[in-house]
Amino acid sequence: MGLTKYKLGELIELCETRNDNLKYGVKDVKGISIQKEFIETKANMEGVSLKPYYLVQPDDFVYVTVTSRNGEKITLAHNISDSTYIVSSSYVVFKVKRIELLLSDYLFMYFNRPEFDRFSRFNSWGSARETFNWEDMCDIDIELPNIEIQQKHVDVYNAMLENQKSYESGLDDLKLVCDAYIEELRKELPHKKLKNYISLCDEKNDDLEYGLDAVRGISIEKRFIYTKANMEGVYLKPYAVVKPDEFAYVTVTSRNGEKISLARNNSDEAYICSSSYIVFEVDDTNTLLPAYLSMLFERSEFNRYSRFNSWGSARETFDWEEMKNVLIPIPNIEIQQDIVNIFEAYNTRRDINEKLKAQIKDICPILIKGSIEEARKAKEA
Repeated sequence: MGLTKYKLGELIELCETRNDNLKYGVKDVKGISIQKEFIETKANMEGVSLKPYYLVQPDDFVYVTVTSRNGEKITLAHNISDSTYIVSSSYVVFKVKRIELLLSDYLFMYFNRPEFDRFSRFNSWGSARETFNWEDMCDIDIELPNIEIQQKHVDVYNAMLENQKSYESGLDDLKLVCDAYIEELRKELPHKKLKNYISLCDEKNDDLEYGLDAVRGISIEKRFIYTKANMEGVYLKPYAVVKPDEFAYVTVTSRNGEKISLARNNSDEAYICSSSYIVFEVDDTNTLLPAYLSMLFERSEFNRYSRFNSWGSARETFDWEEMKNVLIPIPNIEIQQDIVNIFEAYNTRRDINEKLKAQIKDICPILIKGSIEEARKAKEA
C-alpha cells in the first residue's frame, strides 16, 4: 500500500474541555515555546481565574494561532507526558481522532519541520496580527504512509528522544551536585562583600580597534550574544571594551523576567558593548576565580537578590554600589577550582544536550521524507 492523501481536518479534532471545576491550579499552567516545547508560563497569574483555561491531556496538541513577530515559526507543542496541563483559552487544543490512520508522534514529527513553520507562516492572514487559525490547520493536505511505516520511523525518532532525555537527566544530577556544594559553603563560610574583590573597567573603544563583529549584547541566561540592535550608523567609539574574564551587566532589571542580564567573557577575544553597561573585573584571581564568581551569578538566588535590591520609579536598576554590597562565600582557591570544574563539566554537557535536541529536530524532515519514499517504493513493488 502506498500513500493516501487526506485533509488534516479529517484526522484531528478540537479539544475544548475547560478547567471548570478548578481541578488544575497555577502549577499546571503551561506556555509554549517556538522550539515546540511546553514551558513554565511567564505570565503574571496573580488574580487570574483558571476556570476558562483549556485542558491539554496526554497526547493532545496545542498551538498559538498568532504567527507574526514569532521568529518565522509557529508556537506548537505535543503533550508526551503523563500529566494534564492547562493553557490559555486563546490557544487551540486538539488531538488525533483517526488513530488507526495517523500516529500522534508522526504528526508531531510533521509539525516539527522547518517546512511546516514556513507553510504556517505563509498561510497566516490578518492585518495587525497574522494568524494561522483552526480552519487553516484543517485545510492542510497531508499524504500518509500506512501505520506500520509511520511506526517504523516514529520508533527511530523516539529512540533518539529517549537518549537525549537520559542524557538530560544526568545533566540535572550534575547541577544538583554543584548547587549542593555551594549551599554547604554558604552555611559554613563567612560571607564577604564583593567590593573588596572587584573593580570597574572603563576602557572605551576610542581607537576603533573593535568593529561591528565584536559588538555583543547580554541575555538573561548570563551569556554574551550577538547584538539584536540596529547598528546602522552607530558610532562605536563610546562602546565599552570587555576583555577575557571580565564581566558586564545591564543595570535595569524591571521588565526583565525577574532576572539580571549579566555575563562573563569566557572567550579568548575582547568584545565591545553599550556604554550603558557596567564592566568590571576580579582584582586578584589568586583569591577569587572569575569562573567561580560567574557561577554564583548564575544562581537563581542572585537573580532574586539583584531584583529585590533594584531601585527606581520608571525603571528599577541594580547599580554598581548595590553590586559591591553583594555578599558571597569565598573558599580557598583549590576548592573554588573544584567547584568550577564540576560546573564547567555541567556547562559542557548542557551544550551537548542542546546539540542533541537540535539534531532530533533536524532529523524530523528526514524521517518524514524517508517514510514517504518507503511508502512509494512499496506501492511500486
